[in-house]
Amino acid sequence: MRVCSLAPAATATVVALGAQADLVGVTHNATVDVDAPAVGGWLNPDYDHLADVDPDVVLTGDALQRDVRDELVDRGYEVRHREPARLDDVLSGFAARGDDVGRPAAGEALEAGCRKRVEAVREAVADADRPVVYCEEWDEPPMAAGNWVPDAVRAAGGRHPFVEPGKRSREVDRGTVERADPDHVVAHYCGRGGRGERAKPDFDARGWDIDATVHVLDDSLLNQPSPALIEGIEALARRLHPERA
Repeated sequence: MRVCSLAPAATATVVALGAQADLVGVTHNATVDVDAPAVGGWLNPDYDHLADVDPDVVLTGDALQRDVRDELVDRGYEVRHREPARLDDVLSGFAARGDDVGRPAAGEALEAGCRKRVEAVREAVADADRPVVYCEEWDEPPMAAGNWVPDAVRAAGGRHPFVEPGKRSREVDRGTVERADPDHVVAHYCGRGGRGERAKPDFDARGWDIDATVHVLDDSLLNQPSPALIEGIEALARRLHPERA
């Protein structure tokens, strides 16, 4: 099957499924190295280049790609679009992506393996105290992470009282965060990876009174609904409960 992936999470999942050789096109926003040409950005694909790679199926994901999905359908492409909102959606999505690319057995195995890893973390921190964790997806303006991130924090043994699980990330103000009095802050800014000063929140410059341990994670470990999220849950548990995880 000739697969074109226009979503970074889908690309990472296809690679985890062992179907990397089937990729004939990816977005230049991909977070894993693949031997396939880039066919534009995930929100602005190059449709002429896409036609050149002649895919059997095109993978999209997230509500922000609905217009891209609709345009692809109008152009006659077979499109598989996934919009996970909760952690369980992400996990079941691995089997679904296996079906999308003709690898159902690999998809089922990937889902089962990832669920086992998440359950191992849950068991390790099951009776631990749950610290308050503020996950900041963006800093200009400050955005508290939503979607599957509150579920991921809970699985890792913490509480993220800023966004309801499954709801989109939202802007937060100083008072909201200060009243929650977080024990930990996790910065995972989109597009900045996990390194450098710009990956860290500058609460002093904002005038925020936050007394918390600050962690920086590569954004793909929390923002991306791919197997990288499982690594992110494990990494988060190690930071929240180093004596257990």
